[in-house]
Amino acid sequence: MFGFLKKLFTPAYETLSGNAFKEKFQQLGKDGVLLDVRTAMEHKSDSIKGSKNIDIIGAQFGEKVAQLDPAKTYFVYCRSGARSARACSIMSDKGLKVYNLSGGIGSWKK
Repeated sequence: MFGFLKKLFTPAYETLSGNAFKEKFQQLGKDGVLLDVRTAMEHKSDSIKGSKNIDIIGAQFGEKVAQLDPAKTYFVYCRSGARSARACSIMSDKGLKVYNLSGGIGSWKK
């Protein structure tokens, strides 16, 4: 009974610290995709080099997520980690393998 409840309330994605997130991304090489879920303006002003941008607040977020390659692993970030956690939940529900960056872009060690 408690196993069922734990599964019900446990996210289907993992939240990683900045160092662990970066290491795991680098280990995957071209099979990993950095995904910034902030607004286009935020992405343009400061983003992790090579990241793609899909605004979670945008009307087409679900459509754009549906077009993502399910063979890839997505490393999702935002400013603080809240929007990316929400995005990870949506993406993992669609069967995608995702990791959330705890603490947001500031946790990514340059």
